[in-house]
Amino acid sequence: MQVGLKNYLVITAGYWGFTITDGAIRMLVVLYFHQLGYSPFQLAMLFLFYEFFGVVTNLVGGWLGARIGLNRTMFLGMGLQVIALSMLTVPDTLLTVAYVMLAQALSGIAKDLNKMSAKASVKLMLPSQQKGESKQAEKRLFKWVAILTGSKNSLKGAGFFIGAALLSTIGFRSALAVLAGSLLLVLLITIVLLPADIGKTSDKPKFKQLFSNTPEINWLSAARFFLFGSRDVWFVVGLPVFLSSVLGWQHTKVGAFLALWIIAYGFVQALAPQLLRQSRHHSGPDGATSRRWIFVLAIIPAAIAIALQLSANPAVAVVLGLVIFGIVFAINSAIHSFLILAYSDHDKVSLNVGFYYMANAGGRLSGTVLSGLAYQQWGLTGCLWISSAFIITAGLLSSPLVPDKN
Repeated sequence: MQVGLKNYLVITAGYWGFTITDGAIRMLVVLYFHQLGYSPFQLAMLFLFYEFFGVVTNLVGGWLGARIGLNRTMFLGMGLQVIALSMLTVPDTLLTVAYVMLAQALSGIAKDLNKMSAKASVKLMLPSQQKGESKQAEKRLFKWVAILTGSKNSLKGAGFFIGAALLSTIGFRSALAVLAGSLLLVLLITIVLLPADIGKTSDKPKFKQLFSNTPEINWLSAARFFLFGSRDVWFVVGLPVFLSSVLGWQHTKVGAFLALWIIAYGFVQALAPQLLRQSRHHSGPDGATSRRWIFVLAIIPAAIAIALQLSANPAVAVVLGLVIFGIVFAINSAIHSFLILAYSDHDKVSLNVGFYYMANAGGRLSGTVLSGLAYQQWGLTGCLWISSAFIITAGLLSSPLVPDKN
């Protein structure tokens, strides 16, 4: 267990380092190119390949991790992120939409290789279950994955703030150089500390095994598509542009606010096992838990949209709504992150997690495109109504998930 804990801590620390750069590059690109005069839809297009290649990477990444080891797919992700950051340091005259989309494509591949590797590794760090220990093992699994996911999101929030602060202080290119150099150092340290072949299987899964044949994983993945699409449809482009152009916030203020939101969101995710402890589940949440929390979430973006349509103070409506949305969304995300590992067998965990996060990336892709398009056509209110519709769809797709999988 001590070896498993050590590896878990190394993987978590490497994931943290990567996540800071992922949050920072997102904020750098949105704010810098908005400053250059890009429209909301053009900003969304900059992230099109980032999300699209996330879909492809998650599908292939789980299979690749099972064949070569999850540590190697994680190292590959970090290396690609260093390249993506370095690519954007060229002069403005070379920063065409196509070029930035290419750099973002590499960043998208990097992010999902890293995320899939880290999350799939968590289950493999736990000792094999003994007879009569399944409930205790599920509690431990829920705790470990909640801490990993929650801390990652808190660090992503810190990355948002770091990106905005670096943009305001040392400029776009210097900020990217600092981030690339820091991540390279993290990569080298992680290579030294991690053992080889984590997650590598002996049977060499075939490419046709990429798609899951487990009904619970398929339904959960479909729900995940719409759950994360519902967040990104207003969070990726609509929200930062709204805060900057409608509320008149400066770049540093936008970055600080979104950073604080994601940091708090991550803390709630990490605390999800404690927050749900009083429920009837003594091990981990189940399909019924997921459905209840999803339908609660659907109310929140609709309420914000109604408040804006009734001419409520936009700053109060959006900020207060974001706080409530963040709390409920974080609990939903923690439940989902646990269920995908709980539904997966040890020998198929990387394949199932890859398939599941392919759906996650597909939802983010649809949300990203709709975020720019909907904001340009209907403003933030339109983004919020689409968000609520996505969440309701996620709840309906969760209906086949059994109340208690044990």
